[in-house]
Order: sequence, then C-alpha cells, then structure tokens
Amino acid sequence: MKEIAWIKAARKEFGKFPPKVQERILDALAIASFGAKADIAKSMKGLGSGVFEIALPYRKDAYRTIYAAQIGDIIWVVHVFKKKSKTGIATPKKEIDLLKARLKRIKELKYE
Repeated sequence: MKEIAWIKAARKEFGKFPPKVQERILDALAIASFGAKADIAKSMKGLGSGVFEIALPYRKDAYRTIYAAQIGDIIWVVHVFKKKSKTGIATPKKEIDLLKARLKRIKELKYE
C-alpha cells in the first residue's frame, strides 16, 4: 500500500466538495494506493505515465481529482477542481497548466 500525499491547495479545495463526492473520490484513491485503478479513474494523456484523473459527475456538476502514481512510493494528489465549463469534456487549459507546474515541482523536490 502506498502513502497518499496532498498538495496543500488541492486538499483545501477538496474540502469544498460535497461529502458524497469526497467519499467516492477517497475510495478511488484508496484503490490506487493498492496499485489498482478505480472505475472512475482514467489515464491523463499528454502528462506522462502514471498521471490519472478521477472524474465524478454529481448533481449536474463535474468534480475532478488528478493524482500521480509514479513518483516514488507516494501517490500525490496534485490538483482538485470543479469543472465549470458547460461544453465539452476536455480539461480546461488553465487547469492543465497548473497541473503541469505542480507535477514539475513535486518531481524536482523528489530528486533534489
């Protein structure tokens, strides 16, 4: 079982999610900690191997949690957000840019 660590800003935003959404996402992260992938998780293309998105629709909203499973022995919850776009399923560019910056920072800290 791998440890689950959170970027502080991601943990804070996660606390704003509805309790039922938090519970379902935490279940998916627990599955990831045992080396498996939950049915609501999918690989994120373009961000390297081991980066996954948990996508959860709930009451007409869309909640996203991005985690990295290939950085040492820790699963890092890198970014959490409520998707606000009403058109398309793609993750907004500003969210991708923030995610990339956070992944880079984690990798730099790990290898220093």
